[in-house]
Amino acid sequence: MFAAERRQLILEMVRANGAVSLRELARVVQTSEVTVRRDVRALEAEGLLDRRHGGAVLPGGFTRESGFPQKSHLATAEKTAIADLAANFVEEGEAIVVGAGTTTQELARRLARVPGLTVVTNSLLVAQALAHANRVEVVMTGGTLRGSNYALVGSGAEQSLQGLRVSRAFLSGSGLTAERGLSTSNMLSASVDRALVQAAAEVVVLADHTKLGTDTMFQTVPTDLITRLITDEPPAHDDRAGTELQALADQGVQIAVAGAAGSPGGDAVPARQQRRDVPLPAPRRGQVPGVGPGLRSAAVLNDQSPGAERARVADLRRR
Repeated sequence: MFAAERRQLILEMVRANGAVSLRELARVVQTSEVTVRRDVRALEAEGLLDRRHGGAVLPGGFTRESGFPQKSHLATAEKTAIADLAANFVEEGEAIVVGAGTTTQELARRLARVPGLTVVTNSLLVAQALAHANRVEVVMTGGTLRGSNYALVGSGAEQSLQGLRVSRAFLSGSGLTAERGLSTSNMLSASVDRALVQAAAEVVVLADHTKLGTDTMFQTVPTDLITRLITDEPPAHDDRAGTELQALADQGVQIAVAGAAGSPGGDAVPARQQRRDVPLPAPRRGQVPGVGPGLRSAAVLNDQSPGAERARVADLRRR
């Protein structure tokens, strides 16, 4: 494929999806990420797109929201790895909330075998993934169906969450920065996500590396209310993603990094890994007592200490 053909295809993908990772672009145009990065720089110089951490977005600073069909084909290996790791933070008999999104849908598939679990969700896709799990109770919010992401939104959804209290919320979004936290491109979705956060003692964000450093219109979770980020390992050349992870860690967010390579896929639930409890940081600025990261212990995989986790983030930044 000639350079002009590659760049035209790259431009069409970004226009169709709003944001695309370099890894995905390289796969589609069947070339190396180094070549794709050079093409993206050339297109940015012409003002046709903007570069972001490990990917490309529509020009203008804020990405628009993609529809479900486009999102479901982006960063699939990364989402699978993140969902595998996130499932290890869910205990038998817990009550949790799971927001809308393709990554949270992957998580829901892995929760089907957790006995005694109660899942509150505004996502039809999450509910569908758990529909035949006979040991999991699914509670759906009310609201108006938003067809682009199969989620229930609006005042009905928000009112149905009033008075709810669960151990943790699992949310995804369109972008994540240390400065602004988690954000999304749709006002109605953002409003429901904020209601989900208010119902949870801990907030766990599921975001692949292409969303790190991306900022979108509506803030859903400020950084000081995010207990943990579960993400994939950024490419070795993506210095900015490592920097963003370090900035999030410096603000008290616990970072759990999943490796995409060799992760189990499909509906399989990964074996429980060895865990031990360590203290969580004290409530951060702006946190209302009893809301946000208020639980006093958290699971750490592979028997790693918080110092080891911080060292890994620092290592990612150096790369």
